[in-house]
Amino acid sequence: MRIGVVHEVATGEVRVALTPEATQKLTGSGHEVVIEHNAGEASGHLDADYLEAGATLGDRADVLDRAEVLVQVRASGTHDVDDGVRAAMSADQTLIALAEPLWMADNAKALAATGASVLSLELVPRITRAQSMDVLSSMATVAGYEAVLLAAARAPRLLPMLMTAAGTVPPTRAFVLGAGVAGLQAIATAKRLGAVVEAYDVRPAAVEQIESVGGKAIVLDFATEDAEDAGGYAKAQTEDQNAQQQRLLTPVLAENDIVITTAAIPGRRSPELITETMVEAMRPGSIIVDLAAERGGNCTLTEPDGEVWHEGVLILGPTNLASNSARTSSQMFANNVVTLLGHLTNDDGGLDLDPADEITGAMLVAAGGEVVHPNVRAALGLEPLAEPAPASTTEED
Repeated sequence: MRIGVVHEVATGEVRVALTPEATQKLTGSGHEVVIEHNAGEASGHLDADYLEAGATLGDRADVLDRAEVLVQVRASGTHDVDDGVRAAMSADQTLIALAEPLWMADNAKALAATGASVLSLELVPRITRAQSMDVLSSMATVAGYEAVLLAAARAPRLLPMLMTAAGTVPPTRAFVLGAGVAGLQAIATAKRLGAVVEAYDVRPAAVEQIESVGGKAIVLDFATEDAEDAGGYAKAQTEDQNAQQQRLLTPVLAENDIVITTAAIPGRRSPELITETMVEAMRPGSIIVDLAAERGGNCTLTEPDGEVWHEGVLILGPTNLASNSARTSSQMFANNVVTLLGHLTNDDGGLDLDPADEITGAMLVAAGGEVVHPNVRAALGLEPLAEPAPASTTEED
């Protein structure tokens, strides 16, 4: 296959879809890799590194013209810059990227209109054999780590307890709301930095996970048995459940200096977990880092990529913390992509997009000029596609 990588141009995006190390794995397997000039420079990867790994370099038009498989971090049109990639895509190409098809279904429709096949990395199924392809988990790991560093840098106090000649400095108290991949990494990082860490997740199974990384699990007294879907994600709660949860969490937030929220529901607006009243119950000088800001935020007052002061509490809404550690996040992203490409490669070295495959079918958003993913079609208000007719059988079969 000829695999192309273009320079990411979304505001603040400095990751690159393939690193030189990943490129070497692909070229070593017989694939061709074409990289746009300086595509990896912002993440610490120079053109010379790609050349040494066996890639060829070109301008954007050259990459888009030659690539059979185009790999992006963020798919064209998903954010605020029109990079011209979507307009140059054609029916003989396949796009692999974070495409946000459930959240930005109109862009999925526009990508489908190019005729290209589109595989969305958000839709990698949460099954054991797909773990090494799970870009969302990789990027959440980086975001959870970076969230704690951001909070530590902006908080008006040190995190660890110190015994000094000037007296004892008490440790900072940190609370993590949501114990998925990002939340667990935030718990572990805050603990390493010396904070006293508590955490809560609506999923009962998360208690053991919280404790395994050094946090104290907060258990609220209301029913949460049906809080997790088949994919391991939290389900949306009812208004009554949300109200109960907010009431029970208010005194918990009031006792903590740093609050990091990570709760998200795939393809939907982030659940509102912290109200204005709850913020007002917190101590002045406290800080909230809302990792769900891109889809509305877990805090009512969050502004995406902004900072809000309310009653002495600072609320931060970063939307792309993974780019803060661009070299590491690019390495993880690229490794996930290489594993995925290995799964998609057939015996002849070409691309096999089998919709019946458990992984490929779950990720396939567009093919043959139309949106084919059932959930994305539903988001667009399109009728479901007809199921293929079963093969005829006989008694001998």
